[in-house]
Amino acid sequence: MDDDSPADRLRLAVGMFEFGLGMQRARLRRKHPDADESVIDSAIDEWLLSRPYEPLGGGRGRPSARFA
Repeated sequence: MDDDSPADRLRLAVGMFEFGLGMQRARLRRKHPDADESVIDSAIDEWLLSRPYEPLGGGRGRPSARFA
């Protein structure tokens, strides 16, 4: 991966993001088989915007010195 261009790495990251969305969408469809697409879309939006483990915006793990 060290030889990949920034554009290649961005394409890979976007592909991974889209794959994750597809997995979450499939999980929601299994959990709510009678839900229509607008309900699933709303649940995806809520999932993307939520941070259940960090309600106050703090991050998990050790603080990085890069942003100090």
